[in-house]
Amino acid sequence: MEQLNLLFTNNWMLFPVLIWTLIWKGYALWIAVKADQKKWYVALLVLNTFGILELIYIFYVAKKNWSDVKAIFSKKSQ
Repeated sequence: MEQLNLLFTNNWMLFPVLIWTLIWKGYALWIAVKADQKKWYVALLVLNTFGILELIYIFYVAKKNWSDVKAIFSKKSQ
């Protein structure tokens, strides 16, 4: 519990965790919608796991590899 309290009392720690979570959650939700996987979409939307569930979905369920992920993020930055 003390570690969780530390995260929320220090804004410099909260911002990177928030960005990390939003990036992976957004990408995982996008993949689930494209694949018409409604149960995964709801689970990813509702459960907040700091990106862990999203990473499991992206790399093990959706079977994406790191080059797929890199390609998506490089397209958005251009």
